[in-house]
Amino acid sequence: MTPAPRESGIAMTSALIVDDHPLFCDALSMTLKAFVGIAKIESADRLEIALDKIEAGTAPDVIVLDLNLPDVNGMDGLVRLRQAAAATPIIVVSSLADPKVISAALRAGASGFVPKHSQREIFRTAFAAIAKGESYAPEGYLADGGEPATPQEDAIARLNLLTRQQSKILQLICEGKLNKQIAFDLSIAETTVKAHVTAIMRKLGVSSRTQAVLIAQQANFASLLPEYG
Repeated sequence: MTPAPRESGIAMTSALIVDDHPLFCDALSMTLKAFVGIAKIESADRLEIALDKIEAGTAPDVIVLDLNLPDVNGMDGLVRLRQAAAATPIIVVSSLADPKVISAALRAGASGFVPKHSQREIFRTAFAAIAKGESYAPEGYLADGGEPATPQEDAIARLNLLTRQQSKILQLICEGKLNKQIAFDLSIAETTVKAHVTAIMRKLGVSSRTQAVLIAQQANFASLLPEYG
């Protein structure tokens, strides 16, 4: 089938699919090529691989992200990709299509959200909207209408304030590493780590490393979807 002509806006000729399910990646690649007209498609089954690809070269025209990856927790992958490729639209394609997850993803910087079980026409509609500079949410999804953010969404918004380096350091703090160990892992001076930690706590609005870890832990699926356990 010939892809529908796109209106003026973002040119989409390349995409990076970040998903650890090979069969879904293959199916989505075929859908994007046949129904959206994206010719160049790469994939990554881990967030770190995706970040390395972006750091090594030009960012793709669009990133397609599964939230549930082996090396990320909750919205962390979306936040870190948003920091690494600030000008690139990110479309979340996930089986976790609960309204709370959709809201959190859009608040965290996703340009659109498409449930994994969607028909091909939905993918075409979503990508057409993104190409025009619009956002996309599933049919029937109701925005919060200006209601205050939940604690989880507030945590995600705070994490979005961090730079990529600060996000890396916070991740290592969550793993229980000390400043000296973080400095060794990232090949930077310990004084630089201390400066970053101070900036992290300021941006997160906390006064201790423990509180910073708690903020990071709030942005996970267990908090957003308690019914899933």
